[in-house]
Amino acid sequence: MNKSDVYKKLPVFENENYLLRFVEETDVSDLLEVYSDKNALPFFNSDNCNGDNFYYPTEEKMLEAVKFWLFSYRERYFVRFTVIDKSLNKAVGTVELFRRDSNDKFDGDGVLRLDVKSNYEKENVLFDILSVIVAPAFEMFDCTEIITKVPVYAVERIKAVQKFGFSKSEYFMIGTHDGYAYKDYWTVHIKRVNGEI
Repeated sequence: MNKSDVYKKLPVFENENYLLRFVEETDVSDLLEVYSDKNALPFFNSDNCNGDNFYYPTEEKMLEAVKFWLFSYRERYFVRFTVIDKSLNKAVGTVELFRRDSNDKFDGDGVLRLDVKSNYEKENVLFDILSVIVAPAFEMFDCTEIITKVPVYAVERIKAVQKFGFSKSEYFMIGTHDGYAYKDYWTVHIKRVNGEI
């Protein structure tokens, strides 16, 4: 599978607890609970997103965001998956993925953004979701390293990414839109995930 295939046909991924599929407009009411959750907001990664902080307090704002995510997929900017809690058959978050083309240390890396409702911001839940998507992401985006932002206060998320094999990077991500140096990125190499080292 190469990069172009992802933007033609997007797979569905799942384990016992979670299903990840392409975002749909029908997800709006469920996702409104995620993106209007002020306790979840500090964990969303809005780096290099033109000032958007991903706080959508109304159905109209949420629909606007979903339509933008669908447009971005058509334009091959990024892929946004909806995270379904299979026990509830309900959307409880999203995962965004794309391959980064830049002039910094993270050029050619896959970028993973994981947004969940605040009551899902727990080590075991986050690890479970990462377990569904990280390994196939290397192939989908033809990369050998994946990065994700984890702020220093995100203690449950730090434990989850460490358990998965991510390590804190000393490098900053330089915004392609604003030139700003963003911190708190963690990286995992394909060899770590495949158990080669």
